[in-house]
Amino acid sequence: MSSPASNPVITDVFVEGARKGWNIATTSTLPNVVMAFIIIKALEITGALKALGIVFSPLMGLFGLPGEAAAVLIGGWMSMGGAIGVAIGLFDKGILTGEHLAILAPAIYLMGSQVQYLGRILGVIGTRAKRIPLMIAISVINAFLAMLLMRIIL
Repeated sequence: MSSPASNPVITDVFVEGARKGWNIATTSTLPNVVMAFIIIKALEITGALKALGIVFSPLMGLFGLPGEAAAVLIGGWMSMGGAIGVAIGLFDKGILTGEHLAILAPAIYLMGSQVQYLGRILGVIGTRAKRIPLMIAISVINAFLAMLLMRIIL
C-alpha cells in the first residue's frame, strides 16, 4: 500500500472499497436475504402465506398486486434487505412477476427499514415520541402513492 502522506494509488482505493463492500455484503445484506427466504418458506409450510394473501388481497389488488405482496412491504418495513429477499422468494415461487417487483421496488425504499431506524436514529437524536407515528405514516403514504404511480406507468 502507498504511504498515508502520499496520494493513494487507484488499485489501493479499489481493494479497500472491495474489502468494505465484501464486509457489508457478508455481515448485513446476506443475513437479511437468507432470513427472508427462511421466513417465506416457513409462511408457506404453515399456510400463513396463503392466509396473508387472502387477507391483504383487496388492498394489494388496488396496486395490481397479489395479496402475498404485503409480505414484501412488511419485510421492507423491518429491513430493506429482508424485503428484497422476500420479493425474490415470492418471485421464485411464481407468486410475483417482474411487473409486480417494479411496482413494489419504490415502496421498499420509501418505507424501508423503519423499525431499525426508530431505535438507531430517531431515539438517539432525541425525536419526540409523539412525532414518530406521523413520520412513519408519511413514509407509508409515500410508498403507497409510489406503488399507485408505478401501476399507472406500467
